[in-house]
Amino acid sequence: MKELKGLNYEEFFASGHRACAGCGEALAMRHIMKAAGPNTIVTQATGCMEVVSTPYPQSAWRVPWVHGAFENAAAIMSGIDASLKAQGKREGVNLIAIGGDGASFDIGFGALSGALERGHKFTYIATDNEAYMNTGVQRSGATFPFASTTTSPGGKKIHGKQEPKKPLPFIVAAHGIKYVASVTPANLLDLKKKVEKALATDHASFLHIYCVCPVGWHCKSDTAIELSKLAVQTRVFPLYEIEEGVLKFTQKVEKPKPVLEYLELQGRFKHLNEDEVQKIQDYVNARYDFLLSIEGKKAFDVLF
Repeated sequence: MKELKGLNYEEFFASGHRACAGCGEALAMRHIMKAAGPNTIVTQATGCMEVVSTPYPQSAWRVPWVHGAFENAAAIMSGIDASLKAQGKREGVNLIAIGGDGASFDIGFGALSGALERGHKFTYIATDNEAYMNTGVQRSGATFPFASTTTSPGGKKIHGKQEPKKPLPFIVAAHGIKYVASVTPANLLDLKKKVEKALATDHASFLHIYCVCPVGWHCKSDTAIELSKLAVQTRVFPLYEIEEGVLKFTQKVEKPKPVLEYLELQGRFKHLNEDEVQKIQDYVNARYDFLLSIEGKKAFDVLF
């Protein structure tokens, strides 16, 4: 396959899909598939990318692709893995199950947990735009604290979602998974490397991908990359890997930018007061300090 600076020229998630302008998830899909290549089978839960990429009778997918319900992308991929092994055809085939935050953090978590516990060899990718965007921007377990959604509106008494973001990558790592990583489409070489490492893992693997949604986040359609960079620079979305139970940063942020720089570019946070912004800053600091405290340690080694 022809490459430019390590990035594949070929497209396996084709242009012409119906994604919104500036969709971070569509950008992530494109480069995930560039890294995975043609010998790939994809299962995908109901959600934005499923809807925009497969309007019957058309498809943006240039590899075998299976649509499942909100809850069962991981279960379908478990069956594909078992079937290929039974037929002696498993070697050299990349298996990727994809779900948005609703399908991964919430509705499909049971199937995901079961597949991880059974040790199927596939990569699960959670494309996280922090709400149920496809069905009307309802809050999910991945929605950021104080964000306004249609079911956690920034009203006069309650200012957006009150609960913290579910730490799904660490819940996944607690299953004894050998490879877990966080990724953004703002660093394509890092994305490529992590997708390749995940697919090469002789066990289930998991990628958590940050995906800007201009519609749900009420941000400009040309800010997906800027916000993706700011999410890392403010420590809102740290980039790391957990290999064999050991966490290491792949981009450590020594001098973070204030979280306000990230929040003020998004209309979903426009209702916040100074006290709430400070609470978010404290929340981000505490979560990053936790990562620093377990960096380099076999935090999950007892599970292997």
